[in-house]
Amino acid sequence: MSFMIKKIDHVQLAAPKGCEEAARGFFSGILGLAEVEKPEELKKRGGAWFEFGTFQIHIGVEEPFSPAKKAHPAFVVDNIEELKTHLSEEQVAFTSDDNLPGANRIHVHDPFGNRLEFLEWI
Repeated sequence: MSFMIKKIDHVQLAAPKGCEEAARGFFSGILGLAEVEKPEELKKRGGAWFEFGTFQIHIGVEEPFSPAKKAHPAFVVDNIEELKTHLSEEQVAFTSDDNLPGANRIHVHDPFGNRLEFLEWI
């Protein structure tokens, strides 16, 4: 192989028209991600972008809208118990999943039904 993948740049999640405030409430308000200014030519399409470090999540408007149930981003966290407590305090439902050896993980649905995975390697 003559190439090597170095990192993931961004993940695209689907959302319905008018999703921006709900996206900000969840991704910025609950998860603490910073919103990124979209390029001017993409603003008319709606949606919102968020970042942490060099990684971005793009919430894109799709019609007809269908949330991603199988393909999903997975976030590595350093204290999953603290995240569980935070999500509970914010009244965000999550399910624990013990099917990945060597990791503790949970699944959360964003306000649009997209499935997000959070895991802590042990």
